Amino acid sequence: MRILVLNGPNLNLLGRREPDVYGDVSLKGLAAELMLRAPEDVELTFKQSNHEGDLIDALHDAFDYEGVILNAGAYTHTSIAIRDAISAIAAPVVEVHISNVHARETFRHESKLAAVCIGVITGFGLTSYTLAMHALIEHWRNRHD
Repeated sequence: MRILVLNGPNLNLLGRREPDVYGDVSLKGLAAELMLRAPEDVELTFKQSNHEGDLIDALHDAFDYEGVILNAGAYTHTSIAIRDAISAIAAPVVEVHISNVHARETFRHESKLAAVCIGVITGFGLTSYTLAMHALIEHWRNRHD
């Protein structure tokens, strides 16, 4: 099973940006930790971009994946284009957030993406990614058993 882990704007600053909100682990550290937690039959590919079009291109290229873990960052709350890209692909997408967006500023409470994702995991720190990975694995197994 192949899963794309796609991170949006400012997530390249993990470990340095607002560690009280996002923690002190870098994006590379997150990738390493997630790879350690992945079952042997799961292949993870990691991509990050601060540019909306690059994220859309990565989603368009996700036809070869059985699932996508997407942290679109602030684009979650604004991007109809990313929403449309999610709708255009067959791979199921889980929206993730490190912080609990519902406990933060009100503009973060609305997701433009959630309705076209199979689920949303928010507020569990970097564990949100692990939970999303396991959710995608179970979703895939339930569809292929």
